[in-house]
Amino acid sequence: MHVRDAVEADAAAIASLADQPTAAARNLVHDRSVRVGVAEAVDDPDPDPEPVPDLDPEPTPSPPVESEDLLGFVAFDAEPDAVHVTGFGGTQAAVEELLGEPIRFAAREGMVVEALVEADETDRRSAIEGAGFEDVGAGPQFDGSPTRRYQLDPDSVDAVGGVDEE
Repeated sequence: MHVRDAVEADAAAIASLADQPTAAARNLVHDRSVRVGVAEAVDDPDPDPEPVPDLDPEPTPSPPVESEDLLGFVAFDAEPDAVHVTGFGGTQAAVEELLGEPIRFAAREGMVVEALVEADETDRRSAIEGAGFEDVGAGPQFDGSPTRRYQLDPDSVDAVGGVDEE
């Protein structure tokens, strides 16, 4: 999986993964730090040639990502005391890897990472727990649905984003 910054062209794919309107996903891309995981290309029989110096100084922009190419996303925002994961979705493996992005950011800044997940979202809870987050209790209700509050102290994770086993 290739991890990169999200661009506006990813909004429809993110919306599909997050089960939200495309306009909301577009706002997420504009307002937060958003990383996406894209499937690695498999043996392209006709790879794009390398740019020729001085003849093709600007790389060709990537085409918009189709939703089936986007394996997952994570959105996060830094506050003075913590990095808040504000959204994530995709395959469990992709989400676990992508959650390493806010974890590494928090480690560099000396902050903890926090996330809220709806209590009945077992797949999302499994993904965040798989990335090393600890359930620290009940969170606020969203539209009448209870949430669980998760937290991770970057001092307890290794460089890849998983929990240290030492």
